[in-house]
Amino acid sequence: QGACRGEDPNAFFHPEGERGAARENRAELAKSICRRCPVLDECATHALAAREPYGVWGGMSEEDRESIYRRKQALARERLSVDAVAPASLGVLAS
Repeated sequence: QGACRGEDPNAFFHPEGERGAARENRAELAKSICRRCPVLDECATHALAAREPYGVWGGMSEEDRESIYRRKQALARERLSVDAVAPASLGVLAS
């Protein structure tokens, strides 16, 4: 059972229009609950796989998850460009 069970769900999901310090403070409170959770890893894995759009899941805010998605996309693009160039380079090296 997650540490968030029985906690106020408003700690994990921002109200419309919440910005700045209020949003950061609420997210930090939620993350502190997550840090003591026995299912933290499972929750984080779910949130990333399901691309949960809202709330703090597995100790990650929406912004944290978005940053991970962007890094993964950048790595995938980098890998694709290396794969596209590598066969040609190997031919040159073989000569």
